[in-house]
Amino acid sequence: MIDTPDIDYAALSPVIALVTGIVVVLLVGLIGPRGRRGLSSALTLLTLGTTAGLMIWQLGEPDTDLVAGALRSDGLSLTIGLIVVAAAAFVIPLQLRDPAAEEAGFGETHTLLLGSVLGMVLLAEAQNLISLFVALELLSIPLYVLCGSHRSRTQSLESGLKYLIVGSIGSATLLYGSAFIYGGSGGATDFTAIAEGIGTDLADDPLVLIGIAFVAVGLAFKVSIAPFHQWTPDVYQGAPTPITAFMAVATKAAAFAVFARFFITALGPSADQWQPALAALAAITIIVGNVGALGQDSLKRMLGYSGVAQAGYMLTGLLVGSIAGIDALVFYLAAYTLMNLAAFAVIAIRERETPLGDDITAVQGLGRDRPELAWPLTISMLALAGLPGTAGFMGKLFLIEAAVAAEYTWLGVFIVVGSMISLAYYLRVIAAIWMRPAPRLAPAIAGAAPEAEAGAAEPPSRTGRAGRALDGTPSGGRCWLVLGAIIVTSAATIVFGIVPSPLIDFSIHAGEAIISMLGV
Repeated sequence: MIDTPDIDYAALSPVIALVTGIVVVLLVGLIGPRGRRGLSSALTLLTLGTTAGLMIWQLGEPDTDLVAGALRSDGLSLTIGLIVVAAAAFVIPLQLRDPAAEEAGFGETHTLLLGSVLGMVLLAEAQNLISLFVALELLSIPLYVLCGSHRSRTQSLESGLKYLIVGSIGSATLLYGSAFIYGGSGGATDFTAIAEGIGTDLADDPLVLIGIAFVAVGLAFKVSIAPFHQWTPDVYQGAPTPITAFMAVATKAAAFAVFARFFITALGPSADQWQPALAALAAITIIVGNVGALGQDSLKRMLGYSGVAQAGYMLTGLLVGSIAGIDALVFYLAAYTLMNLAAFAVIAIRERETPLGDDITAVQGLGRDRPELAWPLTISMLALAGLPGTAGFMGKLFLIEAAVAAEYTWLGVFIVVGSMISLAYYLRVIAAIWMRPAPRLAPAIAGAAPEAEAGAAEPPSRTGRAGRALDGTPSGGRCWLVLGAIIVTSAATIVFGIVPSPLIDFSIHAGEAIISMLGV
């Protein structure tokens, strides 16, 4: 009689829903007309909605090991999975008039997006070195393609190539580090077995410490921690804006989840060795990100450097290695998702309405001409800066509290100083929105692109309905679905800044998962 493994299909149901959705969306994209954006978008949203529903269903269930212990369904993986799915769902309507999605094909684009979401969900669940690496590659490879999907734009192709090269280096570094840890822990691949193998005797073994350093560097590439952040501004600027919006929040969420699970569970015995190093990286990242953003005229590059600084803030919650730190990390990731998606969505809309691309001049005069876009972008800038009354302020407050409780008060001071520096470039955007007139553009000449002020981005491809929108000419009216999503995320940024308890209750699930993993 053959012994079959016991499979918890209920706990695996979100992964099953994603895999099924990927197959269906791909087949529909191959069979149907290339330009059938509505059906592909609806099926993708249905897949994401089903996945989110199944995750919510499992959120209160006991923690479960899956696939012979390679994966784990718990509060940490489910909360991070919901953040990733929400970010992907927000991006789908943003792609309806995106020239990159139109050029590459909506079925193909949505299939790659769902594939990356699957990788992120598996990465958040990974508790084994092999599943960690496989999930990381499943996350990354579709994003390499999506970044370069606008093939008629040189910047997009360059973005995809840079991300491929740097991402491959990061993956190789992580793989080398995993090999060192595998050897140093006596041949263990499961996170708990690694912790037992290292124990107290090998916590400061050179082989283990080299492995820890390599793994930290590999994950640092993914979450844009300085000095491994150089790819971020270039890739953010060159990639299609909906893809940039997705990468900016979802990749960070998934990578920080496995960062926390691996370092706290597997490398807990060596915490005294890696905590000071991560604290130094967090401080450097906060300063480098904020200072780098000061002189940027490209809004996407500015948000790229801002994302580097935000990664430094989030790293604080991870390195303290406490329940409060993980709760603060997940709270801030959720808040960061809300305020960052709204900002990128406004940039994407302005790219389609003006020939100025993502230059800051594209949002000048927005307060008078488009208040429905001006207010969400203003709220996003204030929240990213951490002003009171926003979810960004509450998130930073919780991170500082966790740092102080873990005797990293000096790092809390860095968060405050970094927030003060960030006001210079966030308020610059707000001043452009409300205090500067809209730029005067020369009328378009027949057969030629309209001229813009100096510093405008490279003119994108102008084919089809989405291309006409990028030329600043009518493209069939405004997308009310996108405007509605922007307004909802902006309102949630304010609501959770005033009444943070629902988001706190959401993030507590992650802290409970840490307790379960540590057997506390």
